[in-house]
Amino acid sequence: MARRRPSIEVEITEGAIRVRRDGRLLTIPTEPPSLESDDEADFVIRLDGVEHWDAPDDDTPIDIVELQMILEAVEEQAERHGLTVAFD
Repeated sequence: MARRRPSIEVEITEGAIRVRRDGRLLTIPTEPPSLESDDEADFVIRLDGVEHWDAPDDDTPIDIVELQMILEAVEEQAERHGLTVAFD
C-alpha cells in the first residue's frame, strides 16, 4: 500500500510563497535571480531562511524531511503556473 503524502497547500504571491500544513503557516520570501547567475529561474528561495514556521508556531523547527516535502510542493505549484524556482 502506498503511503499518502501529507497535505501541503502552496500559494504563490508576488514576493513570497505561503505554505500551509497541519494548521501551520510558513511564509517564504522570494527574490529574483541575480544578474550574474546563469540560472534561468523565475525566482530564488534562500533555504537558510526556511527554519521555523510562522507565529504562533515559530518555536517549531522545520526538519529536513518536512523541508523536502515543502520544497517539492513549491516546485509542483510553480510548474502549474509555468514558473521555475531555484533554491540557494
